[in-house]
Amino acid sequence: MDEFTKQMEKWREGFGKEYTDRNALSLNEMENFYKEHYGYTRTEMNSEFIGDFDKDMKILEVRSNVGNQLLCLQGMGFNNLYGIELQGYAVELSKSRTKRINIIEGSAFDVPYKDSYFDLVFTSGVLIHINPSDISMAVEEIYRCAKNYIWGFEYHADKYTEILYRGHKDLLWKTDFAKLYCEQFSDLQLVQEKRFKCIDNDNVDSMFMLKKRSVKNDQ
Repeated sequence: MDEFTKQMEKWREGFGKEYTDRNALSLNEMENFYKEHYGYTRTEMNSEFIGDFDKDMKILEVRSNVGNQLLCLQGMGFNNLYGIELQGYAVELSKSRTKRINIIEGSAFDVPYKDSYFDLVFTSGVLIHINPSDISMAVEEIYRCAKNYIWGFEYHADKYTEILYRGHKDLLWKTDFAKLYCEQFSDLQLVQEKRFKCIDNDNVDSMFMLKKRSVKNDQ
């Protein structure tokens, strides 16, 4: 993809920097945020899905921002962690906040790694910010570089629904992203999903794990 989308431009400018500054939380602050909003820490959520996975598996987060989620995984014992992030400011900030995590600048539309390079590729609150007209390109790249598993935590709705994001249109959509993946790739199967109802509003978020059908249950 040669040109930046409208959404990419927005995240690369001041609006995106403000988001990054708001979310430059310590791991303890992030855990408390999740506990207050969902009744679970992020580590507790993660443990239900990947707690028994090999801690040496190679994991990529697409749009890792300042590295909060990767730090959480590192705290769980995972030690082969990578991230790509669109915003240069967030990449530099993440490098000052993390150790032994490889975070580089890159786009969900052009993941700079070879096919099947990672055992698991995941997003957390990222697909919701990609225009529905562009989403197939992003999930194609995620699928391409995932050898075994695709993991997500995204806003959920039964069908594509646009919602205002901090007063702005054309920046946030929710849908059934697990279903979207499976409809686009016939060899993906949904092996686990859990819906998390927000405590302070009516939103429902979905954590899901998808597996390529050729993969044995060896994790």
